[in-house]
Amino acid sequence: MNPLPAPHGGPRAAPPIRLLLVDDHPVMRAGLANLLAMSGDFTVVGQADDGPTALRLWSSLAPDVCLLDVSMAGMDGIETLRRLREADPVARVLMLTSSEAAEDLHCALEAGAAGYVTKTVRHDELATAIRAVHGGNRVIGSAVERFAGGRPTGGLLSPRELEVLGFLRHGHTNAEIGRLLGISERTARAHVAAIMESLDAPDRAGAVAKGFDLGLLKVGSPSAPSARRAEED
Repeated sequence: MNPLPAPHGGPRAAPPIRLLLVDDHPVMRAGLANLLAMSGDFTVVGQADDGPTALRLWSSLAPDVCLLDVSMAGMDGIETLRRLREADPVARVLMLTSSEAAEDLHCALEAGAAGYVTKTVRHDELATAIRAVHGGNRVIGSAVERFAGGRPTGGLLSPRELEVLGFLRHGHTNAEIGRLLGISERTARAHVAAIMESLDAPDRAGAVAKGFDLGLLKVGSPSAPSARRAEED
């Protein structure tokens, strides 16, 4: 049987991309659903405010793309993504989040996200990202492009310098850092100087602020990094 011709002899329009929205802020979800519906290219088939609900809806609704927040109460977006990909290895997920942290970006990509954009994204950029993910491509939003290319921002500092930065966050002196890490005060001072140079920070407080900006430090992380007793002199 031959297919019916499209109206006026033109090409048949592609069906809208079916979306599942997962975000624990109902106002955000409602606004996003309304915005996406305006284009006519998308239809929101389901909404969830937590990970377990998202997993159930993905299974029952079989959407084309899931838009998933990173920060959610209970099961966060990264764990939800992991479980979703375990249940459906070809699931296409676009992270839509407020987080620009390098750690979150790379955890999401490692867990199988097809894209990562922030909530500051423009409508046209978001629409393009959804279409790209639906088409099987990987997308990194412009706000987090500096974390792309396989080199996390954490590469600016060595693992030991990241430890020292964690102690700077809590106001430890060079002598205290040296004692906690089992190194000399002189070595601790050298690490601090290297951190400020790598982060282009004018002082210790500036280094800590830059650490948060770049995702090297995160709000709510453990009170202090674990102290290794390796001697570095």
